[in-house]
Amino acid sequence: MALYAELHRHLGGSVVPRVLWRYFQRHSTNLGQKFPEYQEFEEFYTKPRNTLDEYLELHTLVESVQSVETLPYFIYRLMRGAYIFENLAYLELRYTPYLRTPDHLSQSERIDQMAEIVAVVGKASRVPEYPIVTSQILCMHSRLPYEVNKAIVNLAVQSRDYVCAIDVAGGDTHYKERLDEFIALYDYARSLNLNTTGHLYETTDGCYPELLPYLMRIGHGIQIPLSHPELLSELARRNQCLEVCPTTYLKTGTLEDLRQLKIVFDRCFDAGVDIAICTDNAGLHNVRLPFEYENLLTQDIIDFQQLKACQNAAFRHAFAWPYGSQPPASLLHGLLQPEAPALAESVSN
Repeated sequence: MALYAELHRHLGGSVVPRVLWRYFQRHSTNLGQKFPEYQEFEEFYTKPRNTLDEYLELHTLVESVQSVETLPYFIYRLMRGAYIFENLAYLELRYTPYLRTPDHLSQSERIDQMAEIVAVVGKASRVPEYPIVTSQILCMHSRLPYEVNKAIVNLAVQSRDYVCAIDVAGGDTHYKERLDEFIALYDYARSLNLNTTGHLYETTDGCYPELLPYLMRIGHGIQIPLSHPELLSELARRNQCLEVCPTTYLKTGTLEDLRQLKIVFDRCFDAGVDIAICTDNAGLHNVRLPFEYENLLTQDIIDFQQLKACQNAAFRHAFAWPYGSQPPASLLHGLLQPEAPALAESVSN
């Protein structure tokens, strides 16, 4: 029975190493020739990087092969793994649609093609044999022009059947010079009743309190409890949820030890701030959501009661979960309850 909700997973980083390697081999790409043996490719693809910017460069490797034609191939395998190996009942996939369009086209042509990308991702995500509730988060990007980012917001509004929110990504260091732009875009999105999240307070370079009032959830946000705990009461008042992705911080060099997250969880629980535990880039990390849970438990960063609270918070803050705040376990309990009297009667007879 699928039980979990994943609120922060990038389409580019979701492709597990073996699937990506097989694709490169079958299509005789440069990377396929560079890494004829799988083990070498896995080591290259999943090894830790020194900085967030260096880590994000790996996204371009996958974006270059995710097109209108190939997205169904990758998404089918993503959905299959999410259902069979991760027990996901709900999944929000985030990505920048502009970066899945051919780069030889003009900017206006690429903007026009984004709607087709969203439709392809939406249809490919609905796989009957792997019944997961899915939705998309469209990412504005710190290195894209204002016109493209505004077009992404407008596309999200026009594609509510497939899209539940917007985000900003591309490395939080790069927001600083364009902060007014992103504030205006988020304000515009909220005026159109669009849900919002954003990569913020992930690193010490990404602390922009001016953006916080426009976000319903915060992508990562770990620097708030670590370095700016005075903000936690305001987050609790706004009912903002942190999307914490444990393995990411080791892969990007943001943290040296996973146990540093104990402060994050303890301070958030004390302040009444919800946390949803996520994977971010499950393929890049070669770590699935249940293993994120297990790592936090075995290293005594959280206990089972706190894990349950985080799992419930993920459904409560999910933008497109159709059953309100009810997680699948409570729905299953409700389905089983009516059978109890009938079972008792059959036993007594």
